[in-house]
Amino acid sequence: MSAWRTSGTTPLDRLKSQYDRNLRCGECGYVDEEGEWQARMTGDRVDYRHLCPSCGAVEHRTLELR
Repeated sequence: MSAWRTSGTTPLDRLKSQYDRNLRCGECGYVDEEGEWQARMTGDRVDYRHLCPSCGAVEHRTLELR
């Protein structure tokens, strides 16, 4: 089972914090001042995603742990 996480002090949380600094939508250019990336860990992968509140586009980043 996986869970979406939004805070903490692990290296993965620090990476998420860096993603949270860039919340400009690649589709419409909207800057989400109050948004954040969501992170979900499943097995050996971490999936980060951000949903644009303006146009609904979803941005993805995936990190594979090996």
